[in-house]
Amino acid sequence: MLTIGQLAAYAGVTVRAVRHYHQIGLLPEPERDESGYRRYGPKAVVSLIKIRTLATAGVPLSRIGPMLEADVPTFAEAIERIDNHLREKIERLETSRKQIAQLAAGDSLALPPEVISYLDRLREIGASEQIVDGERDGWILVAALWPARIGEVIRWKLAQLDDPQLVRLYRVLSEMLQADTGDEQRLEEAADIIAGLAEQAHAAGEVDLGEMGHDDLAIGLLDALPVESEPRVRRLLDLLRERGWAGWTRPERLAEPPG
Repeated sequence: MLTIGQLAAYAGVTVRAVRHYHQIGLLPEPERDESGYRRYGPKAVVSLIKIRTLATAGVPLSRIGPMLEADVPTFAEAIERIDNHLREKIERLETSRKQIAQLAAGDSLALPPEVISYLDRLREIGASEQIVDGERDGWILVAALWPARIGEVIRWKLAQLDDPQLVRLYRVLSEMLQADTGDEQRLEEAADIIAGLAEQAHAAGEVDLGEMGHDDLAIGLLDALPVESEPRVRRLLDLLRERGWAGWTRPERLAEPPG
């Protein structure tokens, strides 16, 4: 016959766990011997091993008691449910592993391959990593809101990069973010370029963005994203308004530029 310590060692649990199982009625507490010690037989060892195995598998202690008392078919059905639960948990963990791997992959987080290629193209034309990071966040929003339009929008954006003025804009903004002084001069130039590009786009006929262009909430989010990331963008917006334009995701001509 075993002491409580020997029982716990056999089953691979702590003495404290055995006492807890006694307390909640999961493991019957044996009579004490003449010396006042509990003594356990082989059935207690078997029961404790079953309890430990089920608990380790994630079965709540409140469900283990009925399972131990169930007949063979009922026990087998309960085990099948546990197995299904574990399989689902494994699938969730595998999904989490893939998401973690995406985090390590940088640009590929939540973005389709064509967007990653576009971000690489921005680097090629001289955009700083801070600019690319901001663009990446914007594209995460676009990919979540309009996944079916990504390819079309990317083609349009890549075509825009053929314009030397847009390339200059990215470089000016990159220089501004990397420099400690000279913000105002670069902001003035950036505002001039944005206003000029907006004027060209309106003169040539706006690109049809479909539901994207009419989603005011989404456009507002995209416009607000750089403002949250870089306080100097507020000044750029003010300068743009002085030139008669509001916003940049969907530039809108003001009825009358501020005087």
